Amino acid sequence: MNIFYLLIGVSLLAALIFLGAFIWAVRNGQFDDNETPSIRVLFDDDEPETETKEEKKQTT
Repeated sequence: MNIFYLLIGVSLLAALIFLGAFIWAVRNGQFDDNETPSIRVLFDDDEPETETKEEKKQTT
């Protein structure tokens, strides 16, 4: 039963270390993306359809 107390303590310590590392990374700008918003306009995901389905049926 004592091992459970040790495992709970170790897991809480590991969780706090990961939380601290995450907060440190956010404050130091590790997740800032300054380039993508300015070039996102240049990428057009929607390609216009050149032929409709009816025109494809007529050509075949």
